[in-house]
Amino acid sequence: MKKTRNTLAKTAILELISQSAVALSHAEIHKANQELCDRVTVYRILDRLVAEDNIHKIATPEGTVKYAACHHHHDEEHHIHNHVHFSCEKCHSVVCLDSVQPTYTVPQNYLVKEVNFTLSGLCPVCI
Repeated sequence: MKKTRNTLAKTAILELISQSAVALSHAEIHKANQELCDRVTVYRILDRLVAEDNIHKIATPEGTVKYAACHHHHDEEHHIHNHVHFSCEKCHSVVCLDSVQPTYTVPQNYLVKEVNFTLSGLCPVCI
């Protein structure tokens, strides 16, 4: 029974994140799914969805972690979310800017495993 419920909750959470135009925090995800699972289960499901590369974490300038769906292809060995995140200082929405691909250079003998580019300012709604 627990596995079935967890699967239903996992499906609902992935669908919520996939259909959202903005990245969502744990609190927002839990509020939308509190009839399916408790907050600890939401954390576990989010960790599993990140590990399965269905979603990715975005750390906001305020220190909040938000989650967004992965909309790109990646190779299994070096999964890098090579896009920019934009965090609005007024409404606190966070969006992935998939069309903006940042570049960077690291010294030799460094292996990049994760990249997190976040720009902050005002979104089109708040300007």
